Amino acid sequence: MLNLTEFKWTREPKDYKISEDKIEIITNPNTDLWQRTYYHFRNDNAPVLQMKTKEKFFSFIVKTEFESKHRFDQCGVVMYLDSDNWLKASIEYENEAFQHLGSVATNHGYSDWATTAIDASVKSMWYRFSRREDDFCIECSEDGVSFSQMRVCHIWEATDEISFGIYACSPEDSSFKATFSNMDVTECKWLAHNGQKPDEE
Repeated sequence: MLNLTEFKWTREPKDYKISEDKIEIITNPNTDLWQRTYYHFRNDNAPVLQMKTKEKFFSFIVKTEFESKHRFDQCGVVMYLDSDNWLKASIEYENEAFQHLGSVATNHGYSDWATTAIDASVKSMWYRFSRREDDFCIECSEDGVSFSQMRVCHIWEATDEISFGIYACSPEDSSFKATFSNMDVTECKWLAHNGQKPDEE
């Protein structure tokens, strides 16, 4: 288990509780992380709780449980470097039928969003965030044992020290409780690629 005293807030939420083995966050309304793409607006006010590292090869695991019930309510794993450069993965509530399991990579002030629809009854998800130098992999799991790849990406500004951890937000006029537990940092579980050789430069 991680020492949670090493984690620091960027935009501390109004209501939260940190104990030895879990973190509970009550989201503030009208909070989000998004930059420019498609919607053209910029939202950079979601609370994130992170620790710093210069380690180039590691994995961070966390279990999320959430009582989301309003459109766009979300919580998950994040690497927030600054307002223009970050990576997040979460389940984003849509309606009583489905929600979006997805990830957003933001480089130099532009976000993308890759998602798949899952049933709205899902109220818990594990994430594994892995770093190999300045490349990253995010995986998800329903049981914390078998993980499935969600995204592999490059974050241009993640060249040395990074910050990583958790976030929760409610982009519209809503609020919900997000619980984070079973947080751990391990050796990198994202193994080196053993397929075709890189092109010669």
